Amino acid sequence: MKDEALRWLDEALWDLETAEILHREKRYNAAAFYSHQAAEKASKALLYYINEAPWGHSIRVLLQRYFSATGLNVIEDVMICARELDRHYIPSRYPNAHPAGTPHEAYDENTSRRAIECAKKVIEYVKKAIYK
Repeated sequence: MKDEALRWLDEALWDLETAEILHREKRYNAAAFYSHQAAEKASKALLYYINEAPWGHSIRVLLQRYFSATGLNVIEDVMICARELDRHYIPSRYPNAHPAGTPHEAYDENTSRRAIECAKKVIEYVKKAIYK
């Protein structure tokens, strides 16, 4: 399953680069969403790596499944980022997730930057776990 894990990690890195492009172009809500996608795919790579089925979209749940299956200690700063990124899965895309306005009005540079940094933290953890 290492090959499948590497495919998912490769796509996670592609999504992270997409998030950075969107951030640079001031498409902050889309950058936050792609940051979530990058970390989600990286988290799924971890599960593929240990022959677990990676179902769902919650980065927090995916990582909890990994820590539980491996018996490894939970890495709290990675889980903080997982929770941060999960908050962008719906609101970054759908107007009805906000009391008024649109997602692109609700997101700003700082929120986008934090999401990208969190995605990087999750991806770095995954790289270390897979390439140990």
